[in-house]
Amino acid sequence: MSPTPEERALEISQKYHGKIQVLPKVPIKGIDDFAALYTPGVAAVSKAIASNKDLSFELTYRWNVIAVVTDGTRVLGLGDIGPEAAMPVMEGKALLFKYLGGVDAVPLPIRTKDPDKIVETVKYLEPAFGGINLEDIESPKCFYVLEKLREIMEIPVWHDDQQGTAGATLAGLITALELTGRNPRDTRVLLFGAGAANIATARILNKFGIPYDNMIVTDSRGPLYRGRPDEEEMKVENPWKYELLKKTNKDNVSSTEKAFDGMDVVIAASKPGPGVIKPEWIKRMNKDPIVFALANPVPEIWPDEAKKAGAKIVATGRSDLPNQVNNSLIFPAVFRGALDVRAKTITDEMVIAAARELAAYVREKGASEDYIIPRMTEWEVYPRVAAAVGVTAVSQGVARIRKTFEELHESAKAMLERTRRTLASMEYI
Repeated sequence: MSPTPEERALEISQKYHGKIQVLPKVPIKGIDDFAALYTPGVAAVSKAIASNKDLSFELTYRWNVIAVVTDGTRVLGLGDIGPEAAMPVMEGKALLFKYLGGVDAVPLPIRTKDPDKIVETVKYLEPAFGGINLEDIESPKCFYVLEKLREIMEIPVWHDDQQGTAGATLAGLITALELTGRNPRDTRVLLFGAGAANIATARILNKFGIPYDNMIVTDSRGPLYRGRPDEEEMKVENPWKYELLKKTNKDNVSSTEKAFDGMDVVIAASKPGPGVIKPEWIKRMNKDPIVFALANPVPEIWPDEAKKAGAKIVATGRSDLPNQVNNSLIFPAVFRGALDVRAKTITDEMVIAAARELAAYVREKGASEDYIIPRMTEWEVYPRVAAAVGVTAVSQGVARIRKTFEELHESAKAMLERTRRTLASMEYI
C-alpha cells in the first residue's frame, strides 16, 4: 500500500533534514577566487553600495530574495502551533517560490505574537531582502501588520492569505462570469466567511468593478449588517471587517439563509465541510449560479451537491477536483514580476493584472465549466503573469527600473526554465 502524503512528508523531512538549502552561484576554482569573492576584493562592492544603496539590488542577491515571515499563529488548519512548528510550512512555501517563480525565499518564523514587534522586526530586515511574504498570521492582526509594513518599507510586502487568495479567486471568477454571461457591475456576490481571504477578496472585487452595494459578507454569526449587536465591538476589534459592514449589504439582510437570495456568486472561505453550505441555500440563488467553495481539505459543499442544487460552475481549493483556486498560480509570478522591476510595493492593480492574465490564458486555451483557471502544471502561464505584474508596476510608478512586457516575459521564462532544469536533475536519495 502506497504511503500517505503525511507519511511521505515525515519520511522526506527526516531523510533530508529539511526541504531547502543555500548554494553558491559562482564557481570557485582556486585561492584567487576567494580574494575576489571575499576579502580584499569584496570591499570594492561594499564601497559602491555605500555610495548608492540601490546598487544592493544590482551587486548582491537581494534583487531575487524574499523573506517568508510568520509568527506561527494560523498555520494551515492547525491554528496557533508556534514558530518552530511553522517552519516546515515556510520551507514548503520557499520551495514553491523557487520552483514556480525562480524566487529565492528564506523561511523566517519569529518568536513574537505582538503585531508591533513583528512590524519592527521585519523593518529591521529590509536591507537583506527584495520583498517580504507574510504567511499564516492570525486575523485581524494580519491586516494591521500588512498595512503598517506597506507604509514604512520601500520593498514589496505581501500577505498571501489576503492578496494571493484574492488574486486567484478573481482569476477564476473572471472566466466564470464570462461563461455565464454576467457583467461585473451587475453581479451580486455573497462572501461566505469574513476572515483574511474574503476581506481582501471583497476589496479586490470592488476595484475590479463589482460594487460594494452588490455584496453581502457573512461570518459565523451571520451577515454583516448595520445595527448588528456586535457592531461597536467589531469597530474596535476588527475595523477591517467593520468597514465591510458599513459598505456592503445595502438591504440590511440579517439571516444567512436569506443572504443567498438573488445572488449570482458565492465565494466561501470559511470552515471545512461538508454541510457548511446547504444545497437548499444554493437553490435560492439566481439562475446558473457560481459557487466557489474554497475551504480545505473539504469544501463547504461538495461540487456534485452544489451542481444538483443548480450551480453552473463550481470551484474548490482541491487539486483532485476541477477548477482548483490555488494561490500558487499567483504568489510566485507576482513576486517574479515585482522583483524584476525592483518594485517598491505590490498594489491591488498589480494583483488584478495577474488575475486578468491568468483568465486570458484560459480564454486562449478554451475555457469551460470545468476549466476556469490554469492548472499549476501549465508552466507557460507563470512568465506571462510575471510580465503583466511588472508592466503594471512600471505604469503605476512604483518600479525602480522600466522594462517592457516582452523583456519581462523573456527574462522570467528563461529563469523558470533554468530553475526547472536544475531541480529536474535532482533525484531522491
